[in-house]
Parts: sequence; structure tokens; C-alpha cells
Amino acid sequence: MKRLLKGGRVIDPVNGLDGQRDVLIEDNLIKQVDKDLPIDGATVVEIPEDYIVCPGFIDMHVHLREPGQEHKETVATGTASAVAGGFTAVACMPNTNPINDDSNVTAYILNKAKEAGLARVYPIGAVSRGSDGDVLSDIADLKRAGCVALSDDGRPVATAVLMRRALEYASMFDMPLINHCEDPSLKGEGVAHEGYQAATLGLRGIPGAAEAIMVERDALLSEITKASVHVAHMSARESLRAVRKAKEADIRITCEVAPHHFTLTDDSLVSPTPYDTNTKMNPPLREAVDRNAMLDGIADGTVDVIATDHAPHHYDEKNVEFDLAPFGIVGLETAVPLVFDRLVHTGRIGLSRMVELLAVNPAKILRVPGGTLKVGGIADIVVLAPDLSVQINASQLHSLSKNTPFDGWELKGGVVATIVGGVTSFVNKDLGLKF
Repeated sequence: MKRLLKGGRVIDPVNGLDGQRDVLIEDNLIKQVDKDLPIDGATVVEIPEDYIVCPGFIDMHVHLREPGQEHKETVATGTASAVAGGFTAVACMPNTNPINDDSNVTAYILNKAKEAGLARVYPIGAVSRGSDGDVLSDIADLKRAGCVALSDDGRPVATAVLMRRALEYASMFDMPLINHCEDPSLKGEGVAHEGYQAATLGLRGIPGAAEAIMVERDALLSEITKASVHVAHMSARESLRAVRKAKEADIRITCEVAPHHFTLTDDSLVSPTPYDTNTKMNPPLREAVDRNAMLDGIADGTVDVIATDHAPHHYDEKNVEFDLAPFGIVGLETAVPLVFDRLVHTGRIGLSRMVELLAVNPAKILRVPGGTLKVGGIADIVVLAPDLSVQINASQLHSLSKNTPFDGWELKGGVVATIVGGVTSFVNKDLGLKF
């Protein structure tokens, strides 16, 4: 079957494309990208000229919860949420039950993804057995089973010696190590950013230094091992400073920022609803100066990736006292509108940079296919409407859980359609286009 996406603004930073083009899909691959391609028996999809056609987005930090926590999310519901959000692929963290520290768990996740048939799923294996920070997992076994990276998220690799050994082994298999950077002794029993708002509400604080100290450590260990380290969900200005310094020294370090950390601050703990547990995440929402530092890092290129840290929780789990609620929010379906509204339309980044942050760089860091519309490559494509009016409605999210602080927000820019391997996995039916 041949399909021709005719018209639209094609953006592919890898191939230097930014302009009106047609995209021909054949046998689930990208056959041609050029101007005024002949129809030649293809099914034609007319794309409005103000819409964007670009490589499918890859979210390299997602919690799919299955196996073991299916009341929060399943691989099927999580990947349905992914394609609705414009993500053709997701990398899922290992903090399932049991922990993904074994090839059998990896195989289970991949089988569930195959059954769902929506977004691609790239499992991330645990650094240590049970993610307990004691003994390294069998990294070779995890690699053979299909894991693309290693992490103990949401637990940091607490000891420097284990982190060093993990980096050494991961480099043998060309796998990045993704660390939840946090000094446990500084975090303590903290539940919110250490600052004025937490003090006002009587909440125990987590200082930005708890994150930055671990970033500094990991940069030094990356330097001596020559291995790739990736900082997950960076939130503190001190961490950004550490990453910038490491990159200037040519250390193999990359980092990601989640949409909630470049949009919200710890003021959300107080207003509009005090103690709203949908504002409880780890790392926590920080002060405006930290939020602005994340924006600056995204704009100047220090930040490599925007990743959602999609963390679904059941309503009953979040509907408790702030101290007792789990950390995290869903993010797969809110990311693209937030990026458009708060980054693109404000002039902080251009559309090409948006594609780099959401598609090109995640593919490079994880060493997975995608991130480009190169001829002969997989037809993982997202079509976007930059000026689409979007209202976030938590009850209509495809995710099994609805825990989001963005419910009711009105944003500009959204997803039109998501194509995975040449197959349409999601279409915004309100727009009337037939894919």
C-alpha cells in the first residue's frame, strides 16, 4: 500500500529540511520526500500547508506500570496515550513489579507492546538487582532481551562505586545510563522544593543541591569511564550549571527536562488549590529562577531532550494527604501542546529545535531508529497543527490514570495524526482529515 502525504511543512533537522514537501510512504517505509510528487496510484492525504509533518516523537522517560501495577496503567493504555500525544515510541522505566532486571520481564513488556500494536516500546533495564543499589543486574542479558538503556529510576544509583561499575559495563554494550540524580541523605523525607512555599505549608523540603550534587558526581564518573550518562528530569538551576560545565569539558553527558519543570513553579503548591497532590512530583516543582533556568537551557542547547516522566497513578492513590501521595503526573498527551504554547509560540525555540528535542536527540541518545524522515527509514511520522486550540480535559485522556495539574488549561498547538511504521495509530477526528 502506498500513501502520499501531500503538502504540509516538512521539518527534518537531520536532513536539513524545512519547507513544503510531499512524503510518500510505501511498504511501511519512507519512499520519497520531495516537492510535487506524482500520485502514481497512491492514496492521497491532503495536508494543509500550515500543518507540520515531521519525524515521530520519542519519549525516553515513561512509566508504563505493567507488569504489576495495572490499576495505574497498562502497556496498551500507555501506548494509546503516547500516540494520542504524537509519540511514535516510548522508553519505559524498569520500576515495575517485578522490577525489569531480568530478560523475562523485558520479554513480557515487549510482548504486551506487540499485542497493543500502537507505539514502539523500548524497555529500560534496571542498573541493579531489584533497583536496590547493591548488585549490578546482568546487563548483557538485558541487552540481548531488548533493553536500550539502564536506570534505577525513581531511585538514584546512590553509591559512586556502583555507578562507576555500571557505567563501565554499560559502555561495553553501547548503552546510555540514565540516572535519577538525587542525594538520598539530602532529600530525606522531603515532599516539595525546599523554599518559601513548602515552609508556608509545613511541608518537608528537597533542596536543589540534592539533585546537583549527584549530577556533578555522575559527570566526573562519566569523564573517567568515557561512558554516556543521561540526567533524568532535570529541575534545578545548579544542575543545569553542572551539565553546561561538563559539556564544555567534552564529557559524555546529556540531560532532559519535563514539561512541568519548564511551565510550573512551587507557587502551584499554594494556588489555585493548596496541597493539590497533582503538583507533587520528584524532582519537585521548584522556584521561578529554576524554572527560568530550564527555559534558558532548552533555548541555548544545553538541554538535549524534552521527556514527560509520564507517571500515572490511580485517583485513590492521589486523593490523600500530600505527604502520603505518590510522586508524579501523566504527561504523554499534554507535552506537545505545552511545548507549542510555552516554547514555540513565545519565541523561545523554533520548530526545528522542537523536533530536535522531541525526536532527533532521543533517538540518538537511545541509539534507536527514528528521529528523521530519511528515505528508506521507518515511516514513524507525526502531523502537527501549530495553531490548533487545545483544551486539556483530564477525563478524556487515553491514559488509564488522569493525574494532571493541567486539567482545564487552554493551549495553542496540538497533534493531528500519528503514524507508526506506516500505519495510522491516531487521528484527531475533530479536524476532518482522513489518513
